[in-house]
Amino acid sequence: MAELLIRLYQIITYALSIYSVLLVIYILMSWVPASRETKFGRILAKIAEPYLGFFRNFIPPLGMIDISPIIALFALQLIGQGLTPVFNFFLRLL
Repeated sequence: MAELLIRLYQIITYALSIYSVLLVIYILMSWVPASRETKFGRILAKIAEPYLGFFRNFIPPLGMIDISPIIALFALQLIGQGLTPVFNFFLRLL
């Protein structure tokens, strides 16, 4: 059972890392607006926009600068760091 929890932890943290990289790529694509019109840009938008849209609902842009993606990445990192104590707790129970 402990091996299963360790493997699950590794998969989740790896998925969060990949998602963070995809978010950074999507954010950087905003500097070149035509890049979001490509097939890759549209696929990336379907992956990133639901998560980023959640933060955009609560954090308005400051003039021309949208800081919600920075907060979204920070929140994703906190979620990843918060998983470690949770999985350690469950491993100690086994």
